[in-house]
Amino acid sequence: MGAPLQARAAPTETVADAQRSIVDSFRYLEDWTERYQYLIELGRRLPPFPETKRIEANRLHGCQAGVWLVAEDRNGKLFFEATSDSAIVAGLIALLLKIYSGRTPDEILAATPVFIEEIGLAEHLSPHRANGLFLMLARIHAHGSGHQAGEVA
Repeated sequence: MGAPLQARAAPTETVADAQRSIVDSFRYLEDWTERYQYLIELGRRLPPFPETKRIEANRLHGCQAGVWLVAEDRNGKLFFEATSDSAIVAGLIALLLKIYSGRTPDEILAATPVFIEEIGLAEHLSPHRANGLFLMLARIHAHGSGHQAGEVA
């Protein structure tokens, strides 16, 4: 399966607090040009994604950009690692990891991504990027469902 994900601590904030933090960060930015720049910066801060995990089995199909996502179960919590060859999509990944990585399967499945609507993200993304965002969410939830059922997703 490859090397384990880079060790990251489980989040100390709740899902609701993580989403509120995202919404608050976006509210400080005046327009969508600044918000896109912020997304690009978030994507640049993602930890390096191992080339050994950039394989077809980890690729998200249906996204215009290349997206690779893996999950690791550590003590009942799922930790996600992902990357994209698109700067803005990498920023979207950073937002999703803030919400979902380091959570239990139950937390993942219960977490509705309200921040997307609150910051107006879906209507400011191209249709392809919006589709990719929802495909990433679906994959994260699939991992949560698989681990909740005791399977390996």
